[in-house]
Amino acid sequence: MIGKDVYIHPTAEINSNADIGDGTQIWNLAQVREKSKIGNHCRIGKNVYIDYDVEIGDRVKIQNNVSVYHGVRIGDDVFLGPHCCFTNDLYPRAPIGMFEIGKTFIEDGVSIGANATIICGHKIGKYAMIGAGSVVTKDIPPYALAYGNPAKIRGYVCEMGHKLEKKEGKYYCRECNKIVDVGNVSEKSICQIMT
Repeated sequence: MIGKDVYIHPTAEINSNADIGDGTQIWNLAQVREKSKIGNHCRIGKNVYIDYDVEIGDRVKIQNNVSVYHGVRIGDDVFLGPHCCFTNDLYPRAPIGMFEIGKTFIEDGVSIGANATIICGHKIGKYAMIGAGSVVTKDIPPYALAYGNPAKIRGYVCEMGHKLEKKEGKYYCRECNKIVDVGNVSEKSICQIMT
């Protein structure tokens, strides 16, 4: 089903069993497979591949050449930078039928930088930010700033993406002028999570 005010470039390939929300734009050479669901007011860039049964929330921006494979669920207001990629099998082999889908969950407000790879079976918490070129091999908690190969937590960010400062045991955004509750992840537990 295709919603109201949807733009689909003539070169895009959209399966008739895909759901496309109101106001969404799908650009050149994108492919959207069967049973996938794209929310309202999303922007799907050039040469994006959205596999079957993928769910994408509202107001998601997917830049050029991103691959979103079966098993991935993406929340609202997520940004996926150019060429980022999701995997969906921890032990990939070529013969047909030799795979086991690993589920990946991207919560609301997450930003993933260009050329990042998200290994399947993990969750990236709300408003987390993944740096360009990173390889995510573990769960990333909400508001975490993670980058590198493998990605490690380097700090925390606010909902606008500004890096937080730790002040009197709390995380504070100088730009937003507010305290951000990053959950009960202590400095010690961060090291335990990421090693």
